[in-house]
Amino acid sequence: MKDTTFVAIATFTALGSFVLYLSHLVTKSSKVGKIASLINAATGVLLTVAMVVRTYISIKKGWGHAPFTNLYESMVFFAWSIAVLQLLFELKYKNRTLGAFVTPFTFLILAYTSLGGPGIRTEVEPLIPALQSNWLIAHVITAFLSYAAFAVSCGASIMYLLRLNKQGGFWDRLPSAEVLDDINYKAVLIGFPLLTLGIITGAAWAHYAWGSYWSWDPKETWSLITWFIYAAYLHARYARGWRGKKAAFLSIVGFAAVLFTYLGVNLIISGLHSYA
Repeated sequence: MKDTTFVAIATFTALGSFVLYLSHLVTKSSKVGKIASLINAATGVLLTVAMVVRTYISIKKGWGHAPFTNLYESMVFFAWSIAVLQLLFELKYKNRTLGAFVTPFTFLILAYTSLGGPGIRTEVEPLIPALQSNWLIAHVITAFLSYAAFAVSCGASIMYLLRLNKQGGFWDRLPSAEVLDDINYKAVLIGFPLLTLGIITGAAWAHYAWGSYWSWDPKETWSLITWFIYAAYLHARYARGWRGKKAAFLSIVGFAAVLFTYLGVNLIISGLHSYA
């Protein structure tokens, strides 16, 4: 069975978990919530198998590289990271409603890959010289785990803005504003140091591949812009006491910058990272 088959199945399980999380939010059925969590976990398992199969194919062809080398592979890992982190936050806060606002990211990413959107190449290919470095794995893992944490933060921020100043009925089914603000903060607290490591390992990789730590390539520039947004978020929280609405808006802006750094730069602006 091809790795793409597992990704295609995971696309449907991601959609199913989103629908069930949404149903859990509306009905507050604990049984529906448990099934949603199990299907979300199944998405993670399917994507894990897909990455293992793809690595095996690469080894069999004599290349033997990790499945992080093009847009398709990185999107699979991105979706896996979001699914796993969302489940971890779900376990920590013992609340499944977050899934209704985070699993859509997983589904949309997988739908893009499964439908063969612009830039998607599903064939297993040999590494180009610029990618033949051990820095590749460290850079991709830290970068996309940070992106996944920011996706969780964005989902919690959207929930916070919906929950703000609303009481009774449907709104009481969401976590309290205080809990959502804490999820937003904790997710950024995880994502920011990982993003920092991603930029550092990317600079080391750039020096290995191109002989320069920093060249103001569009992706490097937008990565730095994203870093400054989340640095501003943490600074405002510590120094100015920003909480709640301001923090939620800044988190959403930050994730928009993440998406542009990842997809917008790859698909719209040409540069040293265009191979991705």
